Amino acid sequence: MHKTLKIFTWVVAFGLASCGAKKTTDTVTEKKSKLETLKKQQQQLNGEITALEKEIYKLDPSARPEKPKLVAVSKIILQNFNHYIDLQAKVDANNISYVTPRGQPGLVKAVYVNAGDYVKKGQLLLKLDDAVAKRQIEQLQTQLSYAQDIYNRRNNLWKENIGTEVELLSAKNNVDQIEKQIDLAKEQWAFTNVYSEKTGIAEEVTIHAGENFSGNPQAGGYIKLVNNADLKVTAEVPENYLGRVKTGSTVEVTLPDIDKTFNTTVSVSGRVINPNSRSFYIDARIPAGVNARPNQLAEVKILDYSATNVITIPVNTLQTDEKGKFVLVAVNENGKLYARKKQVVIGELYSDQIEIKSGLAEGDILITNGYENLYDGQLITTSAS
Repeated sequence: MHKTLKIFTWVVAFGLASCGAKKTTDTVTEKKSKLETLKKQQQQLNGEITALEKEIYKLDPSARPEKPKLVAVSKIILQNFNHYIDLQAKVDANNISYVTPRGQPGLVKAVYVNAGDYVKKGQLLLKLDDAVAKRQIEQLQTQLSYAQDIYNRRNNLWKENIGTEVELLSAKNNVDQIEKQIDLAKEQWAFTNVYSEKTGIAEEVTIHAGENFSGNPQAGGYIKLVNNADLKVTAEVPENYLGRVKTGSTVEVTLPDIDKTFNTTVSVSGRVINPNSRSFYIDARIPAGVNARPNQLAEVKILDYSATNVITIPVNTLQTDEKGKFVLVAVNENGKLYARKKQVVIGELYSDQIEIKSGLAEGDILITNGYENLYDGQLITTSAS
């Protein structure tokens, strides 16, 4: 009896649960179906609204609601403007010399200097072959001994009233002539020692023992001396700047390797145009105390134009139409901000700034961002809210 009651209770409960689940499923399905119907109705309504708005805008353009376009602005102020010619340059020395023998070229026996060494004036740099010079001096000294002996004999005879005065004077003259020849030979022998005529750095030493040394860089090995205390910057300037660069022009020099920047002036402006590069050279002296080295790379900025209290704007804000160059400014009209076109006359351009000769005034509000596709009279805003 109890067992039959339990089975009956379970069957009833299962039936009730099944009915509840089915009812819930039917409710969700109905809601989804209703949602799809509403979405379709919404799409249809949106389409009808859009079509109706288009028809109204065609009949009455003033009915279109205008949304302000977000822009960024900057107030125009007067400031100084400089234009520079940017060039690559290098450090060079004003005082460069090549060591040469004081006498004839000769065979190198020894080299006493290396590239990069500091050299003082009068320092021995090279020793040339002196065998011939020594042999000549030895021969002359032998001749001098013989001539001296002859002179002594003639002088003794002359004291004894033997011989003539002419013979005595001739013997004395022979001694004097040979002594002069010895002095000259010794001087030539001294030429086999090659000394530095200046103080500086031995920038290049290409001569070696066993080579013939003449001092001519085109003829063989040589020693190049550079005075690092007298340096300059040299650069090639395009010929179209010929009328804008001259002696005395201000130059800003940067040595990027040592992170050093200094100001100087053009000391020499070349008067000849290089036919290959179509440029002319300029030199600018490096002030004392700058730790520069010959052949070091440099960057120069030559000031060729300067103006005070002028208007400059970012060059990217400049636009062009059929009338010429223009910019867009923000103008407050009846409490609303509008974009207005202003035609301008431009001047010099340097870096990202361009000079405005006319068309803008101090206090104008220049649109610096968001000006793309703006038209004259368009409603604008500077606030994102």
